[in-house]
Amino acid sequence: MSTPEIVIPASLLPADGRFGCGPSKVRPEAVAALASVGQSWLGTSHRQRPVLDAVGRLRAGLRDLFGLPEGYEVILGNGGSTVFWDVATFGLIERRSQHCVFGEFSSKFAAAAKEAPHLEDPEIVRSEPGTRPDPVANDAVDLYALTHNETSTGVMMPVARPRHADGRVVSGLVAVDATSGGGALPVDPADFDAYYFAPQKVFASDGGLWIALLSPAAVERVGAIKASGRWQPASLDLSIALDNSRKDQTYNTPALATIFLMNEQIGWLLGNGGLAWAADRSAGSARIVYSWAKASDYATPFVTDPAHRSNVVATIDLDERVDAQVVSKVLRANGIVDTDAYRKLGRNQLRIGLFPAIEPSDVEAFTRSVDYVVAALS
Repeated sequence: MSTPEIVIPASLLPADGRFGCGPSKVRPEAVAALASVGQSWLGTSHRQRPVLDAVGRLRAGLRDLFGLPEGYEVILGNGGSTVFWDVATFGLIERRSQHCVFGEFSSKFAAAAKEAPHLEDPEIVRSEPGTRPDPVANDAVDLYALTHNETSTGVMMPVARPRHADGRVVSGLVAVDATSGGGALPVDPADFDAYYFAPQKVFASDGGLWIALLSPAAVERVGAIKASGRWQPASLDLSIALDNSRKDQTYNTPALATIFLMNEQIGWLLGNGGLAWAADRSAGSARIVYSWAKASDYATPFVTDPAHRSNVVATIDLDERVDAQVVSKVLRANGIVDTDAYRKLGRNQLRIGLFPAIEPSDVEAFTRSVDYVVAALS
């Protein structure tokens, strides 16, 4: 399909056209900072003091950003959140997990648990894309898998410990996939035992790491599973990752640029007011997008319940008379990139990243640019 030759006036364009949901926009200031230390940082040993100090700074920065209580650990390893699902099947789930499934990524952790030969089949609590389910208290479950933000559908869910009908809090661990929400959605550490994410979304870096915030109960579970003799590949062994992280290092070689850029973003978030500031900034950008869509005669928020709409990933359906793929191609030709719908969702839709690094003024410009393109296509 050829792309219509539509030129969006410069006065309508955002200053920065990156709206991807991962990899996301990396702030130019962070790239410049990396370039300034390129010869002294890139290509150096990850076992030497400069890199150990940088990993220590990353761990301390995340502890401050999330307000972690005493006893919580910040650990990291190579591979991203996809790898952490495998890590959790070996090192966090004792026998049986429950998974709230409401999109592509929440389903993948459930699939990993189901395929693990040493675990019982997981319990699945499912809802249709565009909605979210609630976890169900079950004494046979020792880990509840929640997803703070379902990147594929633009649905966010609250992080809270499930309760029985009589008000009792469940005894199982609460593990939260915060891949696209961590650092831009409010969360209380008291409500989770494992809160894990990756650098390439809110933290405006490259991929290749997983980062997990573990409660004392989760740390205890890691130790108990290790002591039980369960076989675990060394690269997926949480006890090894924990030991290395306490030494401010990773088990195997990390990408140094990723660590550097993530530290730059953590410092930027903390310098502007921390998690509360980041959450307000993304929420403001979300209000711009959803207000625009609701006022439009061709666009509609995909997520019908306003309370379920994500503040970091907006999904906007377009009327059938407007081809969203064509709109995205025209936007890309004008420097506005990565607005395509999630491929497996199969909807006539735009998907827009609203992470803190993205300027709210650019979000406003994005809506004006889409209006211009749709009018030109009519």
